[in-house]
Amino acid sequence: MSDEVQSINRVREQARKLVLGLNRFNFNSPAELFPSRSKKGRGHVTYRRFNTAAEALRFAVEQMPPAALLGAYLEVDEKRFGLNEMHALYESDAYPLARAANAE
Repeated sequence: MSDEVQSINRVREQARKLVLGLNRFNFNSPAELFPSRSKKGRGHVTYRRFNTAAEALRFAVEQMPPAALLGAYLEVDEKRFGLNEMHALYESDAYPLARAANAE
């Protein structure tokens, strides 16, 4: 197999694992939200703990300024989820809370 084909296969496998992981995500687990470290223009968003991952996702997507989400991550059950994963979880059919009408 060529290097290009192997690279494409690795990317596909990573995407498949990500989708499987998101499908098994427990929205009821406690969660921690870590904003980006940069303080330049990011606002005053600091580390927060939430009773459920669903509440943390709602806060991140609906209330945090978009600039503060750059470099931020959500930690649930010792797994980290970046910006794209947080949006995917929030938009998934399994998300248990009502979404804001103006959420991105």
